[in-house]
Amino acid sequence: MSNSISFSLSQLITQLHLLLLPPMGNSTFSGTLTNLTPSQVTAIKSKYSNVKVALSLGGDSVGGGYAYFNPSSVNSWLSNAVSSLTHIIQEYNLDGIDIDYEHFQTDPDTFAQCIGQLISTLKKNGIISFASIAPYDDDQVQSHYMALWKSYGHLIDYVNFQFYAYDQGTTVSQFMDYFETQRSNYKGGKILPSFISDGSGGLSPENGFFTACSKLKSEGNLHGIFVWCADDSKALDFKYEKQSQSLLAISH
Repeated sequence: MSNSISFSLSQLITQLHLLLLPPMGNSTFSGTLTNLTPSQVTAIKSKYSNVKVALSLGGDSVGGGYAYFNPSSVNSWLSNAVSSLTHIIQEYNLDGIDIDYEHFQTDPDTFAQCIGQLISTLKKNGIISFASIAPYDDDQVQSHYMALWKSYGHLIDYVNFQFYAYDQGTTVSQFMDYFETQRSNYKGGKILPSFISDGSGGLSPENGFFTACSKLKSEGNLHGIFVWCADDSKALDFKYEKQSQSLLAISH
């Protein structure tokens, strides 16, 4: 998120995910948030005490190629990840991590052990207060994240499922079916419905996303709304984020 992207933060916005940070070398995370300083993060959190700021790890690509999860071993990956992420999180006064790996050159169990132990260690050390994951409906992706969930789901606070990865033109009925499928896959988890700001995939706000969310809310299954991404939303004056807040504020 660029520091040029700003909008009125109500008491209902609770998470800001700043960037996707791929690992460098042997799973050492290194990076400077060139458009955001530690003092700016502190200022946001001071003004809005409910806001937690997360660092997203992985993403789709880096340097023109896919960002693969490919550790040499669980122990070496974990040691480097804990050390480097602790430094970044403390420097920028961050609160959590979001796991967004989408490409893998390792088996699901290795992924589960690396990520699960990372979350466990950072929480145990008091470095983070929450963790989320961002899977989508792809066989390889699901096999890795569901293995993680099976062993470490109790440590994962939110499932920011990428429902916008489904086909453009998804209907409300289809969306509700997809949501139930993911509730089953990540049983007991707080599954967040999501949309993409430019409407290029999934169920868009203009075609019934908030109708679906209202149904989820009436069922007690709306734990928040996940939006991708702020760069596109800015051009729309964050109108769908504001609509999301209005819906979340309604009590049933």
